[in-house]
Amino acid sequence: MKTLIQNGNIVTAVDNFTADVLIDGSTIAAIGAHLPAQNVDKIIDANGMLVIPGGIDNHTHLDMPFGGTTSADDFESGTRAAAFGGTTSIVDFAIQTRGGKVQDGLEAWWKKADGKACIDYGLHMIVTDLSEGSTDPDKALASMDSVVREGVTSFKLFMAYPGVLMVDDGTIFKALSQTAKNGALICMHAENGNAIDVIVKRAIAEGKTAPIYHALTRPTTAEGEAVHRAIALAEMAGAPIYIVHLSSNEALEKVAEARDRGVMAYAETCPQYLLLSLEDMEKMPDFEGAKVVFTPPLREKWNQEKLWEGLRMNTLQVVSTDHCPFCFKEQKELGRGDFTKIPNGGPGIENRLQLLFEHGVNKKRISVNRWVEITSTTPAKMFGLYPRKGTIAVGSDADIVIWDPNQEHVLSAKTHHMRVDYSMFEGWKIKGNAKIVLSRGEVIVDNGQWKGRAGRGEFIKRATYAGAWK
Repeated sequence: MKTLIQNGNIVTAVDNFTADVLIDGSTIAAIGAHLPAQNVDKIIDANGMLVIPGGIDNHTHLDMPFGGTTSADDFESGTRAAAFGGTTSIVDFAIQTRGGKVQDGLEAWWKKADGKACIDYGLHMIVTDLSEGSTDPDKALASMDSVVREGVTSFKLFMAYPGVLMVDDGTIFKALSQTAKNGALICMHAENGNAIDVIVKRAIAEGKTAPIYHALTRPTTAEGEAVHRAIALAEMAGAPIYIVHLSSNEALEKVAEARDRGVMAYAETCPQYLLLSLEDMEKMPDFEGAKVVFTPPLREKWNQEKLWEGLRMNTLQVVSTDHCPFCFKEQKELGRGDFTKIPNGGPGIENRLQLLFEHGVNKKRISVNRWVEITSTTPAKMFGLYPRKGTIAVGSDADIVIWDPNQEHVLSAKTHHMRVDYSMFEGWKIKGNAKIVLSRGEVIVDNGQWKGRAGRGEFIKRATYAGAWK
């Protein structure tokens, strides 16, 4: 099937121009002014619209077990919601169970996605135990190489959640040393988990059990120290490192200092840290604060402009969502009376492009090109998807969003497509929304109507970080 998108304003990370786009099957065949419409099966008039590459959310947790429950969106509902918001690819996280095999974790997540994903997806691998029950360290580390060969070219390690996901510095250094050889990228959850664990236990002993204490027991210093330590370990190993969901200026300064020295240190932030604050949480009545319990927690409001500045200065390269939703009434309630039992995570996969367009582009914090760069192009480059994804170019996948910059929309749990009973941005008004969404040349969202289907999304074998940047 051939599709012609006419008269749109094409916006990439570096360009902004009016042209037509011809799609032949699943890829972009031509870009130019007044392309001929002969033998075209479908014409889309994009006059007055932005034509952008589909968004890439490289940090999601679909169908993820955590805190005695499982995240509310599976690969069908989560990827459908993503598409409504203009995201056409995700990279989710498979988990190695402690003592289990890395390969087993990968296969478990393939099963979760199979027949359900509505858009294309890749996988990172969360590593919890490099030994895999073996006494041969070389054999254990070789398991990382095996999944890299299968297109899973990034690993996540935790410096938080002791006894569950946290690994020690030795394990982190070994993993970084291995990625220095195989070209993969380590994604780091950077908080000082041991210190936080002590602070949390003290708070509970003092009867401080409300949701707000989740934030108050995870200080910015614990994040800043861990970011500094993670970067130091990466520097010693000669490997790049990517800090996930950076939330505070204290952590941002550690990344900036390392980058100024030429260290391969990268970081992402999320809409919740750019737009919500500890002060907002303090105003929430009763148990409502559980809706914004995620890790790292919300920070004091003054950190927000520092993070926006980090995006402008490229100290922060990506905005992802860390989408990990838990319903308020059925799941967050598990922690009523004890904040440590509130499942950590929030919904956001549908609203990322909308929020960043309204509060970034419309408020002139970032340019429209930078908006595309941090939501699509850089995630594609960082995680081995470029130029197949993340740009509008001949030969690239036809993952294209026709974006209406003037469409007004109110964010609400009543109208969103995420399988969760609240919105972190309930009642917020935004201007700018996805009008038509194409995934590999197929229209899957058309003026608010779902045209896609479960199972059409394909697993993407990604290039390594080293290979992507050659």
